[in-house]
Amino acid sequence: METYEDPAASRRRLQRELRRLRNAAKLTQRDVAEEMDWSPSKVIRIESGSVGITTNDLRQLLAYYRIDDPTVVAELLATNREGRKQSWADFKDVISSQGRTYLGYEASAVIMRQYQNSLVPGLLQTEEYTRALLPGINVPRPSDHWVERQIESRMARQTLFERESPPELFFILDEAVLRREVGGPAVMRRQLDRIEDLGSRSHVSIQVVPWSAGAYPGQLGPFVLLEFTDEDTVLYLESRVETVTREDSDEIGQFLDVFQDLEKHVASRPEELAEVLHKIKSEIPEVSA
Repeated sequence: METYEDPAASRRRLQRELRRLRNAAKLTQRDVAEEMDWSPSKVIRIESGSVGITTNDLRQLLAYYRIDDPTVVAELLATNREGRKQSWADFKDVISSQGRTYLGYEASAVIMRQYQNSLVPGLLQTEEYTRALLPGINVPRPSDHWVERQIESRMARQTLFERESPPELFFILDEAVLRREVGGPAVMRRQLDRIEDLGSRSHVSIQVVPWSAGAYPGQLGPFVLLEFTDEDTVLYLESRVETVTREDSDEIGQFLDVFQDLEKHVASRPEELAEVLHKIKSEIPEVSA
């Protein structure tokens, strides 16, 4: 599969490799700090990705780890150069640094699994749904300019659907997502049409948890699991305070179990999407154009 790698994903790959190389050399973070004349906190920040590393420092660090294969060194230096580029920098006026990091991960993933219990996921939204949604969920009410810039960012994200080799996308939506009339009946009808169209594509699966399911795992909040070519997985917990968890494999495994349980035992089957949507649309009041 042809893949795209955003600078955020390059940084993540370098962080993992530097931790692996240090552990292989049987060195502690304190050992590295003393050798490089850094504070221990700097080593921690580099390995967690909260700060970058210069080319010269990276060369010295690799030499300390006894990495002398020219090809390996060149690859890691190139990865660092890619990672130091600005990720989604065009939208830094309206999207936080943490939010841009997530968008970088999303753009680079080869498999995405997303559960949403309240709103249509950004990747599936129409422009008019987004335009109606944002003023309603943000306090204080955002400016028209901010809303339009957010719409631009969502449309930029959705270009991944048009790639020659797009990622595999799996969505599980609570029925409430599809019945909440954001923007009114006409806007919602077109939004449901968009979801039906995307769900018919070979690399997209959209399933719906019916109200009849009652209480079920996952209702505590939306989440996204992003899987990459190196088989690493990032867990994103969506809330008013964005959180990305990279290292807790147990937590990631728990959310994957929840998703798979919903997928296999609770949600409608992907091939039932059109039927589910047609039923919901039939209950939306008719309005004049």
